[in-house]
Amino acid sequence: MIGLDLRSIILMTGVMGLLLSVVLYFVRLSYPKSIQGIGYWALAPIVFFVAVLLFAGRGRIPDLVSVVGANLLLFSGISLLHFGTQRFFGLAPSYRLWIGICLATVPVLAWFTLVQPSFVARVLIILPIWCGMMLAMALLVWRHGPEIFSTRFTVVVLLLHASVIFLRFMSAWLPLPGEHLLDPSGVQTLYIVTNALMIFALAMGLFLMVSDRLREEAEHSASHDSLTNALTRRALIHACELELARCRRHGRNMALLMLDIDHFKVVNDIHGHQTGDRVLTDFITRITSLLRSADLLGRFGGEEFVVLLPETTLEQACMVAERIRLTVAMPAEGLPPITVSAGVTANCPEDVQVDVLLGRADRALYKAKAEGRNCVAVVGSSGLSTFHQKADAAHPLPLVGVEPERQ
Repeated sequence: MIGLDLRSIILMTGVMGLLLSVVLYFVRLSYPKSIQGIGYWALAPIVFFVAVLLFAGRGRIPDLVSVVGANLLLFSGISLLHFGTQRFFGLAPSYRLWIGICLATVPVLAWFTLVQPSFVARVLIILPIWCGMMLAMALLVWRHGPEIFSTRFTVVVLLLHASVIFLRFMSAWLPLPGEHLLDPSGVQTLYIVTNALMIFALAMGLFLMVSDRLREEAEHSASHDSLTNALTRRALIHACELELARCRRHGRNMALLMLDIDHFKVVNDIHGHQTGDRVLTDFITRITSLLRSADLLGRFGGEEFVVLLPETTLEQACMVAERIRLTVAMPAEGLPPITVSAGVTANCPEDVQVDVLLGRADRALYKAKAEGRNCVAVVGSSGLSTFHQKADAAHPLPLVGVEPERQ
């Protein structure tokens, strides 16, 4: 390794980083805009490329440019990686902190470059900052990334890179006379080659994180309604099948609510479809706030929704439906008033198919509409329809526990 030309290694690292930047740029163009931060990641290798050009020009261009300017660009590129990671996880980039750190190094580097030149002093200043940046990014990915391979791989790469930088920092305390950036010693060669490998490994980690995010969004789009973010009909039926099978195995309870916004077509005809869309999203927001994390809400049609309530008896489901009805009837600022009709049913031991439960819930909903809408109707396992009388705001029905299990 001692015979390697460090200037060539630095230049090749910059060129390959530039190619990575081109790839990331086209990834940014082709991937959904909801995946943020890729633009910062694409810009960082360009900044690194300019920095390595200046580093490689050490001894051929003024030290103010090849030392101070190059290191400033190095820190700027690392900051861009950090900004991109923050945006990727939906966080606000900490511009002031990182820009302040970058600018604070300029006068110190200028002093040990122009006034009192010392390569070792610059190493002892630059490497702790660089190591801290890598550790901060590793902590960011660890805290906000999902527990999957791409996240853990990226964290490991960042920690390894920080370890390499720290070891190089410790080696700077050793008596190595005449040491400089392009010194072909074993320590400096190993440091530069390892840095190049770590940069490529980090790029791989970022690509993997983006690919996993794209897969997650594709799976989410396939199972969720694009307007309301409720589950699609197919996804909810699948969830109901799984829950019914669990109930049959363990003798548990589950209930279904079928909800329909009353006279929703009138809302669209009078106020327009955009207002109708706002009504739907507000409707979902209100319902979701009343449900537990285990409950599932799906869109079955234009204004028809189904709620799956695990660990819930028929009586409890009626109370939940009534609570939903009263909440929906409350006026919403800037939106036309609406009401909802609800059909309620629950499983029984002989139920094998989800279609049976959905059929009972649909008959209950039809009963509620026939009774004048804005009410809750029930169809029990016996097949007999009973009507759940309306409650008013002054005397609402008792509320069941929404957060704990309803069983």
